Amino acid sequence: MTGLVRLAVASLVGLAAISGWAAYRIGQQGALDEVRPADAIVILGAAQYDGRPSPVLEARIAHGVDLYRAGVAPILVVTGGKTAGDRTTEAAAARAWAEGQGVPAAAIIAEDRGRTTLESLETVAALLRDRGLSSAVFVSDRTHMLRVLRIATDQGVTAWGSPTTRSPVDADAGGRAEAIVHELGALAIYFVGGGHLLLEDPATKSP
Repeated sequence: MTGLVRLAVASLVGLAAISGWAAYRIGQQGALDEVRPADAIVILGAAQYDGRPSPVLEARIAHGVDLYRAGVAPILVVTGGKTAGDRTTEAAAARAWAEGQGVPAAAIIAEDRGRTTLESLETVAALLRDRGLSSAVFVSDRTHMLRVLRIATDQGVTAWGSPTTRSPVDADAGGRAEAIVHELGALAIYFVGGGHLLLEDPATKSP
């Protein structure tokens, strides 16, 4: 075996080990519900259909509204812009759904320009800072939580995760596996782009 082949094999083994650990951390973080009193509850956007939340988005909003009703935070932040051809935004669909469930309009802040998780969370962090707020409980799917919390933390927000347990993403093993693969790629892109990949065990995180 030549040195080049040995290097290639070692690289593949290392990549597999990193990917395996990252997949484990995605699952580990997604299994945690860190809900506690905070300044705000932030609901990550997902697809909407002409103002009607998709099942994935509805599951997220419903969980966020439950947290609001439980008194976790006095403010609900909804996120998500729109794609080409859309007449409205993910944030607008989420706001309308939450208001329909009795959340006062004055208690809802909308981030309606972000096309990606990173774009949305950069704006969310700025919105919170402008209001003197520093902490939030973030709501999304289980597989999404690790990346959401890493980005939010990098943006200076004290962040905890409370994933919805009703998302269609978790409905079957195939969908969950596909979501994990997507997250592995997204985390790698974020890390290469300058983010700090959060792979430590949650037991080592500061409260």
